[in-house]
Amino acid sequence: MTVDIIASSTAGTEIPPWLIAPFALLLLLIAVMPLSPHAIKSFWEKRYMFVSIGLGLLVAAYYLLQIPGGGMTTVHTLKDYFSFICLIGSLFVVAGGIHINIRGKGSPFENVVFLAIGAVLANVIGTTGASMVMIRPWVRMNRARISPYHIVFFIFVVSNVGGALTPIGDPPLFLGYMKGVPFFWLIEHVSLQWILTVAAILAVFFAFDLRSFKKMPGAFQDGAKQADTWRFDGAINVLFLLIIVGSVLLVNEAYFPLREVIMLGAAVASYLLTPKAVHSANAFTFGPIKEVAFLFVGIFMTMMPALGYLEIHGRQFGFTHALQYYFTSGALSSVLDNAPTYLTFLEVAKSSAGNLDVPALLATHPHYVIGVSLGAVFFGAMTYIGNGPNFMVKSIAESEGVATPTFVGYIVKYSLPILLPILALSGWLFLR
Repeated sequence: MTVDIIASSTAGTEIPPWLIAPFALLLLLIAVMPLSPHAIKSFWEKRYMFVSIGLGLLVAAYYLLQIPGGGMTTVHTLKDYFSFICLIGSLFVVAGGIHINIRGKGSPFENVVFLAIGAVLANVIGTTGASMVMIRPWVRMNRARISPYHIVFFIFVVSNVGGALTPIGDPPLFLGYMKGVPFFWLIEHVSLQWILTVAAILAVFFAFDLRSFKKMPGAFQDGAKQADTWRFDGAINVLFLLIIVGSVLLVNEAYFPLREVIMLGAAVASYLLTPKAVHSANAFTFGPIKEVAFLFVGIFMTMMPALGYLEIHGRQFGFTHALQYYFTSGALSSVLDNAPTYLTFLEVAKSSAGNLDVPALLATHPHYVIGVSLGAVFFGAMTYIGNGPNFMVKSIAESEGVATPTFVGYIVKYSLPILLPILALSGWLFLR
């Protein structure tokens, strides 16, 4: 279906369809530039920040100059981006001050246990916090045979699907909590689906990892069973990590920018107090956060027209089934910020159910809320930009010398043939 005119959420002003083009172009460049010939790829690596900011400014300029109230939308988007990068950046710095040496050398069973622990931890310190703390130990314990699939399945489990049980787990769920979804409501309603979905992903990972493990020399396999030394350096950063996670609870607009100041303060204190030996052991640099910061400022600004369209036209979708909410919110959360996508489809659910408030919606149509919630969280793993920590994990892994799939390779080789069938089966079993 072709959309001739896209409506904005600001003052009913209509936006020309070309305004979505910068967002599509930026996604296309992120996908294809790493596959380009060396000269073009090198140019992109040196100039991507200017392209991202330039496309973002193009959209922002239209909003500021042509749309009544567009300035407020732009300011709100920049505030969201600032909060996002403060959270991602502060967790990156604090996690970079924690050095964990894991006992064992990455046998398939140890790896499955590690990812399962990450899935649980994601509900306590969030998918971003768990990802930043665990990605370096994950790389180290699998260093001798690490492959792209190790990074992909880490993103699947720790950075996304794992954090579906609590409002702390993922930003959209916290917004639902602030809208009236009780803190433990999802644990009570989706625990079985969460367990089976995580277990299915881990089962596929185990098959991949066992095949890789068996190809290693016998001496390596014996060595993987031998105990190594546990070591935990940078313990002061656990306190800073808890401070950052606690600041996330200050979600009310009245707390802006207090929560961001707390996050940045924790990051600065962590960087100054962490021994240089710990940063050296982690090969810590600011390269990964720099890449995420520049790319996501463009993504946040250029996706404003797409989110505006959803806000206006979402109620016209006429959804009456939980699976519709699950797959649609999931599909859009794969490429758009999953927090506003979640809020949009929560409003669609309330409207479709008869303009109910959230408590009444939970009582009469709980599967609508489950569909929106799990779609927003689970499908964030479908692309590198589906959730904030995804791209950060990729960047950290690359800074550690690990080969990772390209944007297209991630989707074609892993998320479409492996993750999507699991998520589709999960939805069919529990939401049909």
